[in-house]
Amino acid sequence: MARKRPVNASGTLVVLEHTSRVLRDNPLGDPHVRKVAVWLPPQYDVAAGAARGRRFPVLYDLVGFTGSGLAHTNWKPFSDNVPERVARLIHDKKMGPAILVFADCFTSLGGNQYVNSSAIGNYADYLTREIIPFVDGEFRTLASREHRGCFGKSSGGYGAIVHGMRYAKHWGAVADHSGDAYFDFVYRCDWPNSLNELTRYREPKRKEGPYDALAEARARKGLGEGIDDGRVQRFLDAVWKKEKLSLNEGHTIMNVCMAATYDPDPKAPLGFRLPFHLDTGELIEARWRNWQKHDPINMVAQCKANLKSLRGIYIDCGWRDQYHLHYGARILSRRLAEAGIAHVYEEFDDNHSDIDYRMDASLPFLYRALKP
Repeated sequence: MARKRPVNASGTLVVLEHTSRVLRDNPLGDPHVRKVAVWLPPQYDVAAGAARGRRFPVLYDLVGFTGSGLAHTNWKPFSDNVPERVARLIHDKKMGPAILVFADCFTSLGGNQYVNSSAIGNYADYLTREIIPFVDGEFRTLASREHRGCFGKSSGGYGAIVHGMRYAKHWGAVADHSGDAYFDFVYRCDWPNSLNELTRYREPKRKEGPYDALAEARARKGLGEGIDDGRVQRFLDAVWKKEKLSLNEGHTIMNVCMAATYDPDPKAPLGFRLPFHLDTGELIEARWRNWQKHDPINMVAQCKANLKSLRGIYIDCGWRDQYHLHYGARILSRRLAEAGIAHVYEEFDDNHSDIDYRMDASLPFLYRALKP
């Protein structure tokens, strides 16, 4: 059943419940029955004349790590939520009317990169094989990839650009705000802090005094192959019992989630491998290569045909991004240009946080690319 509530004088938010076959029995045991919010522009409800059967382009909002689509429909202080923002842009004639979709892709590892993983679940399939036809069946959408786009920030920006690369038959245009890229630069520098956090869950606990590095290496051979010795599972068990995570715990579960996303292995104890030796911090080259395969800057060459088929690609990033994502965005833009792939790349004077105002640029761009 649908539940309706007005967002403001313009538009209506409809919340549906969807039962997923793709997510049923997912490896984390996360829910397979989920809410999907759909925002309908005010023009959707016109009940007279030619507008009665009018169909609309559709924009899918892919939220960042630790987020869920419905969170973007909540009230915000000093700012618009996403439905309010789109209603304003439509009212001000910055863009035409479009339907917005807010799917729930949250996981117990804190988030999602919107790709398929045997360690997390097949969230790319969930979006493309289930949610898209579900929404098209319930609402008056322009049900073709030429009129359907996705956008997001951070992990959501990563999801948008990767869907444009790998799943272009479903999307006509994408917008990537401060999306993950240049993993060698971004993730590698963050893992030492996560290794320190995970050491708190090592057994036996560290003791002061002599440290026999050779004996430790022989006793924990699996660490050199990216196998958890139990500390990652104990860390997860601990944070799953908490309502508030520290900053370092939040970054650590993010890195664990990325490992489960980029290097799943059903034969490993946790269903995935780790890219660093948990005791020595040494990079495990074979494992890291699997991460690099998922890095957008490394995917351009193999995905040129899909990228060139898109009607629009928008990328932006703040040049003070605290996660240093502007460096990867610049490389991505350069490689797109070198491959002859048309796109818009913009930078702005801000960091990674609270930059939803950048949608004032990307959403009209997407509408222009996807309008009938």
